[in-house]
Amino acid sequence: MKKIGAFLVVVLAFFFAAKALPAQEAVSRSASWTTSTTQGQGQPRGYVQYQNYCSMCHGEGVGKPGTLALQAKYKGAMPALLDKRTDLTQPLIKTYVRNGLSIMPILRKTEISDADLDAIAAYLTRNNKP
Repeated sequence: MKKIGAFLVVVLAFFFAAKALPAQEAVSRSASWTTSTTQGQGQPRGYVQYQNYCSMCHGEGVGKPGTLALQAKYKGAMPALLDKRTDLTQPLIKTYVRNGLSIMPILRKTEISDADLDAIAAYLTRNNKP
C-alpha cells in the first residue's frame, strides 16, 4: 500500500506542476518525454532534436551518464561529447539508437521517429571529413 500511495503522490505532484506551467510550456513538455529547455530558434533541425532526445545523457555538465561513460571508455583519447566527435557515421548512430548499447536504452520509432533520427545523425556527422 505504501508504494501505491507514494506513486499517487508523485503522479499528483506532476499533474499539479504541469497545471501551474504557462500554456505553451505545458504543451511542449507533454508533447515529448524529454525535458529539454532548448527553443532551437535559428538552429539546424538536427541540433534541436539532439537537444530534445540526446543531451540529457550525452550533453555537457554534471550527471550526464552517456558523457560520463564515454569519458571512462576513451580516457581523453576521443571527445566524450558526441557533438564534438568526427569519427561517427550515420549508420552507426542509427544502430546505437535503435539497438541500445551498454547503459543506453533502445529507442523505438514510437519514441524517436526516423526523420528525427536522420536529422540527429546528420548533425552529429557534420564535422566529419569527406
